[in-house]
Amino acid sequence: MKINDRLKTIGDLVSANSFCLDVGCDHAFLCIYLVKKNQGIKAIASDVLEGPLKHARENIKREGLEKQIEVRLGDGLDTYSDEVDTVIISGMGGRNMIGIFKKNLSVLKRIDTIIVSPNNYQEDVKRFLCKSGFMIDDEVMVKEKKFIYQIIKFTRGKKRYSRKEYFFGPKFLEKKDKLFKEYYERELKSREILLGVLPKNFRWKKFITKLEIKMIRKEL
Repeated sequence: MKINDRLKTIGDLVSANSFCLDVGCDHAFLCIYLVKKNQGIKAIASDVLEGPLKHARENIKREGLEKQIEVRLGDGLDTYSDEVDTVIISGMGGRNMIGIFKKNLSVLKRIDTIIVSPNNYQEDVKRFLCKSGFMIDDEVMVKEKKFIYQIIKFTRGKKRYSRKEYFFGPKFLEKKDKLFKEYYERELKSREILLGVLPKNFRWKKFITKLEIKMIRKEL
């Protein structure tokens, strides 16, 4: 079974012997990849829709992994159980992710590791989780076709981050690889375009956009 680079990169950030809850599992490709790595990983594939779970069950059965992967129907972290130590959420907006966590704050306190790949509002996700008792353990970018995705791994702990670190990501700033440059060149262009079309009365938005443009230019 072949999975895309985004899911593989997420899977490679999961520690051996973890018990994972994949929220919004789609067809359970990530859970199957994790278990087949043969690192003692177990998983729960969960989704709010029965349609994807039907395909998930079929895929899991085809791979003979029914004992290692459980399928659960439910919304967000409602499918959590005590054995889970790692939560994975990808392929949705950052604010939707925050909403899932806010709905289950008691569950959030019992999790050791969170791996997310938000489609947007990455800074908001980082700020929320870091205020909720987590620190940024690793950050990776992956490119699929024309899109570049951020993947962020959080582990339990406390650490202070600067405005710049929240904006770029502390691990991304350390690495500054090829994808970092490509990603933020795109972000710079989009902000320059935005600045040119913002109405005059959007003073605060203009101020923030100018600040971000200045930060990006400095790092590039």
